[in-house]
Amino acid sequence: MKPSIIIAFGMVAFLLSARAAAEEIELTPIVPIPEFQNKADTPAYDFNAPPQGLFLNVQLAEGYEHEMGFRQSHDVVPVRPTQQFRPDSVVYIVFSTHQHYNAFQVSGRCYPEQVDGLDPKTLVGEDAMYIALEDNSGYIQLNPPPGGWKPGKYKVEMHIGFQVNEISLVGTMRFAVQPAADSAAN
Repeated sequence: MKPSIIIAFGMVAFLLSARAAAEEIELTPIVPIPEFQNKADTPAYDFNAPPQGLFLNVQLAEGYEHEMGFRQSHDVVPVRPTQQFRPDSVVYIVFSTHQHYNAFQVSGRCYPEQVDGLDPKTLVGEDAMYIALEDNSGYIQLNPPPGGWKPGKYKVEMHIGFQVNEISLVGTMRFAVQPAADSAAN
């Protein structure tokens, strides 16, 4: 036999065996997207709890200070962390973040949660802070409304982004305002 015929028979045999092998390969079954993306063992993100993910730490406090941090950065740290405030107190939400690769804005919107005489949908305070690329901490400052905070419970919705909407919500912080000492004695 000629070598060219042997090569031709070899190529035909190879192609036929490759086709048979290809027919035996099982393809991955089509899985519905919710089953593919969301594993059952992954807990759902709770937007009604303190923010997570980008944030390393988030605390309510009566004040803040700047400290010299790692690599000469200026870190914002909480002073007198608490969740109980007086009617004339300024409420600070002090946070630190993981490393990030873009500047962004953190916003806080304060609503009464259980306050006599106030509708829970009434916005009583808001603030925003621009976080530059080199920043890894910051704060939101909520000044008391005119006449002071009414005693009760408040919630602060925290948002990330330059627009505040339902998609930018990342978590909720809560604090309580105690009645003033002199008004409680009467």
